[in-house]
Amino acid sequence: MNDPRIISARVWDVRFPTSDALDGSDAMHPDPDYSAAHVVFTTDHPGLEGHGLTFTIGRGNELCVHGIRSLLPKVLGKRLSDITADMGAFWRDVTSDSQLRWVGPEKGVIHLAAAAVVNGVWDLWAKSVGKPLWKLITDMSAEDIVRCIDFRYISDVLSPDDALGILRDNERGRADREGEMTTRGYPAYVTSAGWLGYDDQKIRQLCREGVAEGWNHFKIKVGRDLKDDIRRCRIVREEIGPARRLMVDANQRWDVPEAIAWMEHLRPFAPWWIEEPTSPDDILGHAAVARAVAPIGVATGEQCQNRVVFKQLMQMDAIRFVQLDACRLGGVNECLAVMLLAKKFGLPVCPHAGGVGLCEYVAHLVMVDYIRISASTEDRVAEWVDHLHEHFEDPARARDGRYLAPTHPGYATMKRASLERHEYPSGPLWTERLGKRTPS
Repeated sequence: MNDPRIISARVWDVRFPTSDALDGSDAMHPDPDYSAAHVVFTTDHPGLEGHGLTFTIGRGNELCVHGIRSLLPKVLGKRLSDITADMGAFWRDVTSDSQLRWVGPEKGVIHLAAAAVVNGVWDLWAKSVGKPLWKLITDMSAEDIVRCIDFRYISDVLSPDDALGILRDNERGRADREGEMTTRGYPAYVTSAGWLGYDDQKIRQLCREGVAEGWNHFKIKVGRDLKDDIRRCRIVREEIGPARRLMVDANQRWDVPEAIAWMEHLRPFAPWWIEEPTSPDDILGHAAVARAVAPIGVATGEQCQNRVVFKQLMQMDAIRFVQLDACRLGGVNECLAVMLLAKKFGLPVCPHAGGVGLCEYVAHLVMVDYIRISASTEDRVAEWVDHLHEHFEDPARARDGRYLAPTHPGYATMKRASLERHEYPSGPLWTERLGKRTPS
């Protein structure tokens, strides 16, 4: 395909009323409406578009929309080759604007917005060469992958030479690993059975369905009420049996001493990990929890704002499972950096995917991690949430407790009809629901 030029962009505020059924509910977020600030880049090649999104849970999604618009001058008018010739330089340009850094230096709303822009460009690149995103990256040379990464702030523990060494060491067996992913898929765990707003009978039913479908890893939300957590953990353990793994997720609800004390009460149910036990910015707090609750592992990352926080969590032995988020980090480039950091520290990457579009993104990232970086599936499971996949052209798929490799060119493309129907507050779904109420 001839070199396309990005000529325009539209940004959508897309929201889904998942709070109606309490899908996604947890101790800190009792009424989430899964949402996405979604950008569509159009090109001078008719029909060739780049789609990128960043995930939120409702109110505040409009802030990410405005953040994306503030970054569009970094992309509009450029040839795709102008960007892909040096993806690392492009990423730094998007995330290091001299004025925007004051309101969001690689964190917060601007970094979430940067993820949508960066992901949209990667989607466009993959579509332009007719490959799924994971295949585009796994076909790259080690040198080209390294050039995608900004090593500023992490070179003290991971240099470009370190990254090259990791990638080159894993050349052997690469074709076999790719074949395994396209036939069997990548190990996953299910969260959909354990939302905090579900009643006991629904939890039992969803666990039974999960076992029947081949799931071996189940996660539930905890942290609101101890007695309730003990009862719910008992229910899940009864339904999944002693051999399958149970994970618990507090979504940052606790202070450090509270997290340690609470987990002592849940220890009899043999949780494999406690996720987000305290503030995502408290590296030393995570380290204290990790020491106290061992051998239960500490998992975190969906709220880790950049590669620097991940670096410090790893340096302090504060986490055992690296839960990077495809949108909380600044898109594909920074995800590659964190996956390489995890490999350097010998930690498994278990990506967060509880949200609209995140499973679609994660399906690509885990393929890249296994085929080119980690070369292992030991103690590695990616999150699966069975919600809202019908809104994507190439929806994420799971079978027998494993993610299947995406087959369509690109990264993730939301259907135009879904964008239009769920646009907030002017789309048909929201105008019907809001009526005369003032949108929030």
